[in-house]
Amino acid sequence: MKNYYLLAIPAVIGIIAGFYLYNTSSESKTNDEINLTPSALIANGSPILGDESAPITIVEWGDYQCTFCYKFHHSSFEIIDSEYIQTGKVKMVFQDFPLNGPDSVFAAEAAYCAEDQGKFWEYHDVIYDNWAGERTGWITSDSLNDFAAKVGLDLQKFNSCLNEHKYKNKVLESERFAIEIGIRATPSFLIFDDKKVIKIEGNQPIDVFRRTIEEF
Repeated sequence: MKNYYLLAIPAVIGIIAGFYLYNTSSESKTNDEINLTPSALIANGSPILGDESAPITIVEWGDYQCTFCYKFHHSSFEIIDSEYIQTGKVKMVFQDFPLNGPDSVFAAEAAYCAEDQGKFWEYHDVIYDNWAGERTGWITSDSLNDFAAKVGLDLQKFNSCLNEHKYKNKVLESERFAIEIGIRATPSFLIFDDKKVIKIEGNQPIDVFRRTIEEF
């Protein structure tokens, strides 16, 4: 297996398995290594958005109530999608890091219930299109049902999935994994190919993403 190198923006991830970790200022190698591969970074996440054979992968850790995740979705993400995902240069995976509590977990569960009907990304987009703040009570069974109707889901199947909390453990496992590899904020991004991985924290301007992608 090839060695991987982490350039952190703005700070290095604490412990990441299988990557030799470097700080951008000192480039000093840490002694913490565990076995992590690119496939492990996308495991348990969303369906891939884009061409599965795209050479560069972006994994976003997000929270559906997060203000800066919402801002990313309506700014840099739209440009990344048009310039890099739709052109086959980049593929993207969404991982859940529900920092804002049970409502964020519930929304994440709903997105995976939508995935059961082949509409994860459509549902993901509709949640952010209807975003109404952090911890304001806008994520409810009724609102999630309304979003399901907007994307044309079978509501009986959707509600059965949501009511039994079919994907709650999946969402919480994504959160645990994020903590283990040093993700501390939303949105956070790992951008990687088969040689290195770069971390970006926060809703950075599109030029930050452009410069990072062009490094590969």
